[in-house]
Amino acid sequence: MTLIPWPYRWLALVLLAAALIGFGWIKGAGHVQAQWDAAVQKQTQQAAAVRERQAQATVKVVTQYVDRVRIVRETGETIIKDVPVYVPVQADGACAINRGFVRLHDAAAAGELPDPARDADASATGLALSAVAGTVAANYQTCHENAEQLSALQAWVREMGAAKQTPSPTP
Repeated sequence: MTLIPWPYRWLALVLLAAALIGFGWIKGAGHVQAQWDAAVQKQTQQAAAVRERQAQATVKVVTQYVDRVRIVRETGETIIKDVPVYVPVQADGACAINRGFVRLHDAAAAGELPDPARDADASATGLALSAVAGTVAANYQTCHENAEQLSALQAWVREMGAAKQTPSPTP
């Protein structure tokens, strides 16, 4: 019986161990790569689903916003058109708008304090009451349009957050 000398046995064992380690390394790397690829693909699908939900939410919010602003504009234009009905020409002559009112109104519209150095002149400006009513109605119309814009922006932000939170359907 021929025995294989110990140095060759050790060499064979080392080579076998190296082969097994190399085989395990390659198989493990392939398995990890497959897991990585699957995770990347899943994330890509989830991101696409979130983008789709966000796009749908954006269309929904914008459509609602456009409809509401159209209604606000139509209502505001009707009110402005009806100023002569509610503030007749006789009221224009009966009520004098003084310069102090005009200065105070303009300062309030600009969001500033009125200039205290200027006197609150009580003299008439020649400004008709119907013109003041029309300007105030137009300002309120703009205010309501801005409020609708803010509401739509808030709804859009909520929808974007909900689109990110909603789990995507699994195929």
